[in-house]
Amino acid sequence: MAQGAHGKGAVTNTLWDRTRQLAAQEILRTALRLFTQQGYDETTIAQIAREAGVSQRTLFRYFGTKEDLVGGSEEQFVTLLTETVRQQPEGTSIWDTMRAAFRAALSLHATQQEALERLRLVHHTDSLRAAYLSKRVRCQEELLPLLEAKQVSSVLSRGQVRAIVATAFACFDAATTTWLEDNGQGDLLDLYDQGLAAARG
Repeated sequence: MAQGAHGKGAVTNTLWDRTRQLAAQEILRTALRLFTQQGYDETTIAQIAREAGVSQRTLFRYFGTKEDLVGGSEEQFVTLLTETVRQQPEGTSIWDTMRAAFRAALSLHATQQEALERLRLVHHTDSLRAAYLSKRVRCQEELLPLLEAKQVSSVLSRGQVRAIVATAFACFDAATTTWLEDNGQGDLLDLYDQGLAAARG
């Protein structure tokens, strides 16, 4: 009897989770459509909520700020990258570890089209661009001690590790800019690999 109740509860939780996920996706789709059509700064939370068919209070349960509708929350971004770094096998190079972190960051987008829309907004909206750069600086500092600790031998100094991380982020930003200029053609990580190869010479 207890086992059956537990099973029923598990199904209920799954359906609840799916309902929440669908609601969040609808809010996000609506927000991205409005941001693209009329501009990020010109679109209000009230308008997004109204067109998505939810209250503003409900919207803020899923997305803490208007900015989170585009770039995701800072905590989510930093946590995802740091956890990805921690999960890399021992002996993985810093360069390969950073690539895995960027791949994980791209997984935050449900589709390539969504990635294109969100990244385009970030790169062409001053306030979002500034927020991204702040997030990136914090993330680099959070990753630094993790990457230092994962070195098999203490060959690289902290300054050298910091330079590698900064170079990797710069190459990812350059790849993203090129990808946006080409309207999402090609694979963003391939562009990153090409830029990194050129930077490493």
